[in-house]
Amino acid sequence: MSRVISNPLSPVAWIKKNLFNSWFNSLLTIISLIFIYWVSSGLINWAFFQAQWGVLSANLRLFFVGQYPANLLWRAWTSLAIIISLVGLSWGTLSPKNNFFNPVKLTLLGLIALLSVLLAIPISLISSAMLLAILFLFIIFVVLGQQISQTFPNFKNWLSLLWFITFFLLLGLLQGAFFLRDVRLDDFSGLILTIFVAVISIVLSFPFGILLALGRQSNLPVIRWLSIGYIELIRGLPLIGILFMAQVMLPLILPQEMRIQRVVRAIAGFTLFSAAYLAENVRGGLQSVPKGQIEAAKAVGLNGFFVLILVVLPQALRVVIPTIVGQFISLFKDTSLLAIVGLVDLLGISQSILANPKFIGTYGEVYLFVAAIYWIFCYSMSLLSRKLEKT
Repeated sequence: MSRVISNPLSPVAWIKKNLFNSWFNSLLTIISLIFIYWVSSGLINWAFFQAQWGVLSANLRLFFVGQYPANLLWRAWTSLAIIISLVGLSWGTLSPKNNFFNPVKLTLLGLIALLSVLLAIPISLISSAMLLAILFLFIIFVVLGQQISQTFPNFKNWLSLLWFITFFLLLGLLQGAFFLRDVRLDDFSGLILTIFVAVISIVLSFPFGILLALGRQSNLPVIRWLSIGYIELIRGLPLIGILFMAQVMLPLILPQEMRIQRVVRAIAGFTLFSAAYLAENVRGGLQSVPKGQIEAAKAVGLNGFFVLILVVLPQALRVVIPTIVGQFISLFKDTSLLAIVGLVDLLGISQSILANPKFIGTYGEVYLFVAAIYWIFCYSMSLLSRKLEKT
């Protein structure tokens, strides 16, 4: 049986079919083009002729590491190199057949991106050299990931464990483990504090949320009602209120000799808040698993624990991956509330910079830069979510 192959439309034919196929669509298209031109011309004129981008190059260190000791910045650079290398390894491992990972293409694209950044935001020669070295590390580990995935196809299953171990190694490096000089968590600020609080809160709230979801479906009334009470109570409170309670009430509950740093208190607030929402997301996934599969697993001799671990949770979590990642993205953006409770995160650093008389009137430049950083991290999490859905 022959199959009819439709010829793709030319660009002109596609435009006529989709944008000018009626008088109403033609009018909407023209109005939209005029609006886009008006907005884009204004933005381009402001970006190239009016904006004072010098505020970014003068405060790059503050944006990224804040008040982290200047003589220990090698730790931040080392951590960045390790993270970028691991990103390259993971990327090459998960997409070994993608032609985009050709080393020559990667080098050219990376150099173009780096030169664009250096031209837009002039930085020191040493920092430029370090960024270039990190770029080549990324390319090397992408190629290495491709080779490893071909030699050891199951290596991708160990990436999550590798990231988990690396996180604690980097935390020890930044905070002062391994016989290094100690740096208090309250001395973290800028982007490094935002990432630290977000990652720790995500790691802690995920298992806590799963336990709450399982508790809400438990056959034991005490566990079920305690889980329901916690979830409904936390979801009925604003996040900023929980953060203030964590900062003020937590020291009153604990013994006087136990002094908890403000960053730890903030992490506790984010974890308690996010776990309640994750619990409802996971509960939706648990309800999607057919009861027949649970009965079949029990029929072959699996007890309740192994039915949950091997049959129910893998399917339930896979179904709600977009919702869970959406909650993680929301949690990352909510870290901007740290500035309200006295911690100097990325947004807090921005406010400190704008309070400097030298940079008065540069609100657009600073907040646009901060928004771009948040977008990069959130979009990266979205890409990872889509990748997990396909695997």
